[in-house]
Amino acid sequence: MNPSAASVYFILGTPGAGRRALVLDLMENGLGPDETALVLIASGEPADPSDAKLASLPRTEVRRWRPGPGISLPEGELGSPTRVFLLADSQADAITQTESLKPWLAHHGAALARIFTVVDCGFAEKHPALAPWFDACIHFSDVVFLTRREGVQNKWLSGFVRRYEEQFFPCHFIPMKKGGLPNPALVLEPQPRRVSQYFDAQEEIPEDLVIETDGEEPEDGDEDAPPVEVYFERNRSGRRVRELPDVRACY
Repeated sequence: MNPSAASVYFILGTPGAGRRALVLDLMENGLGPDETALVLIASGEPADPSDAKLASLPRTEVRRWRPGPGISLPEGELGSPTRVFLLADSQADAITQTESLKPWLAHHGAALARIFTVVDCGFAEKHPALAPWFDACIHFSDVVFLTRREGVQNKWLSGFVRRYEEQFFPCHFIPMKKGGLPNPALVLEPQPRRVSQYFDAQEEIPEDLVIETDGEEPEDGDEDAPPVEVYFERNRSGRRVRELPDVRACY
């Protein structure tokens, strides 16, 4: 990857979860003085209190986007920012957008830094049937931010996080506080901590590599290939094998 490639942060979450407030904190307190940023917000997202301040930040462009023909992510060139904050469209399918992210990055010559999920805890507590949806988003996430915790029972909150810890999810869980993140620069470090291996770089096998088999036929399949991403599998009818609840029905 080109060392000058833009670092992309892909941010999942429900409407009103506080994704733009998170981006504002990261940009104000985590970026270097010479860095430039592009914030991509889906056109259907409602207005947010952080919008005006985001737009006023120096060396920052805020752009509303619509998906292009046949794609689930923004069309058009990125320009030359050092950081790109791409907020997934909360009105569209999160898994389709996540699957589209890899070819989108390749098209733009950009590098995935991290994937974030912002969890509106009050919304998640109120809608327990959405647990599989949060499971899917967190499966791809390096960091999970817990927002809107006012009025949420501590028992629910600790149980929400413990469930993933017991499954050995490597991602960080960070409760958002009014004073902001304690170390935004550390959050931006591009260290993968996600369960999914979909975005992992695959080593290329040299064409002239000779593998000794001692006369035995090689077995079908590639032991070094990454496992099939379960959330992207489809059956012959085109439906996803692992279907998720529609978050939009709960708005």
